Amino acid sequence: MSPDPRRIKELESRLDSFDAAIRSESLEELVELADSGLVDFKPTQSILNLHCHTFYSYNAYGYSPSKLAWLGKKSGLRFMGVVDFDVLDGVDEFFRACDLLNLRATAGMETRIFVPEFAQDVISSPGEPGVCYHMGVGFSSRTLSSEVLEMASYLRQRADKRNRQLIERLNFHIKPLKLDYDLDVLPMTPSGYATERHMVIAVQNKAKERLHNPAPFWSEKLQLPLTEIEQLFNNEQAFLNLLRKKLFKHCGLAYQQPTAATFPLVEPFHELVIASGALPCYVWLDGTSSGEQRMAQLLTLFTGKGVAALNIIPDRNWNFQDPQEKQLKLKNLQELVALAERFNLPLNIGTEMNSYGQKFVDTFEAPELEPFHEAFIAGAEFIYGHTLLERTLGLGYQSQWAQKQLKMHAAKVDFYQGVGHIAKAGTKYLKSVSSLSDLQSPEQVLIALNRIS
Repeated sequence: MSPDPRRIKELESRLDSFDAAIRSESLEELVELADSGLVDFKPTQSILNLHCHTFYSYNAYGYSPSKLAWLGKKSGLRFMGVVDFDVLDGVDEFFRACDLLNLRATAGMETRIFVPEFAQDVISSPGEPGVCYHMGVGFSSRTLSSEVLEMASYLRQRADKRNRQLIERLNFHIKPLKLDYDLDVLPMTPSGYATERHMVIAVQNKAKERLHNPAPFWSEKLQLPLTEIEQLFNNEQAFLNLLRKKLFKHCGLAYQQPTAATFPLVEPFHELVIASGALPCYVWLDGTSSGEQRMAQLLTLFTGKGVAALNIIPDRNWNFQDPQEKQLKLKNLQELVALAERFNLPLNIGTEMNSYGQKFVDTFEAPELEPFHEAFIAGAEFIYGHTLLERTLGLGYQSQWAQKQLKMHAAKVDFYQGVGHIAKAGTKYLKSVSSLSDLQSPEQVLIALNRIS
């Protein structure tokens, strides 16, 4: 029996529906087709992407957690991980999809925090001294303990308030156009969490809808020559990037410089992450800011506050046409990986996919990335090993068992990386792991996992 390419394409498209039932039914049918040998999957390779945003925050291609899992399996990824801004809404769906597909899965949350100790330095948020992107990785569920629900609610409410204030400032500058956040922006999201990227598309749609010829309007508002605007109209993504820069980013029309009170401090965010059994994770940009030029000091500060891993987006640290920029960024990447090894911080790497043109998976075969490949795989093994044991047995990095059996961070890194190296994936495998009992020592855990086929 030959597969119907049109049916497969239709089901894949339905994976991005905002209706969870449609996504679930479509994935199950696709898995049935795959199990029958009617869908081609690439063999599993030593490639990974642990930093993919889903449509629960913003994915430039509109991918849901289920879609990312499906594409990860088709592409032969060994490890796949989702990360969303300020929410964990897609975590359970992603795990279910990856379990059905026998794909090793991880999940995280990204946010922005304020770092008083570096209040005078730009760190990883351009033009915003003291502001730092930050993450938790290795979450096992979207369900949070009661002790941190208030912090989780605060993250979502803060984002909503910030967005509504941003829309108010934007509307002042784009008259006669006017955006309604509830009617024009929120319907673009599956669960009511929007980002400025959604707002960029919304304002562009509004201009197309209300103006016969938007080019003169944007030429006036953005203070750019009409010919430049008209030329950019031929590349919609480039124009959207320009709108985001001119409207919302540093010094843009609707931009407002953050203060020390705009974002939470690292401690309450770490409380949420650790209480959820997950791992605080430092997010590195490219080493060019004044703050990141003092990375040893930054990592000393953050590891002292509980950071256990480090996130890198490799493609923005080597893949440049300009040879001087490439040389600088690659040198910074080399130094950062060496520093991560010194601090014993496993690496969480990926491509983000929250901007059009970002890859589904890094170019691991590139000579520039080859020296780091082993470290990238080891980091994924560590985060997956922790995630697997936390999901199945409650024996993750933050568990009381780990605190007793593996007192030092280095011992935990070695153990959970070892788990991730030998562990498989899939519903049947996780059920077998969940049935293990009387595992008193890390050695017993590794022996037991080795016995599971």
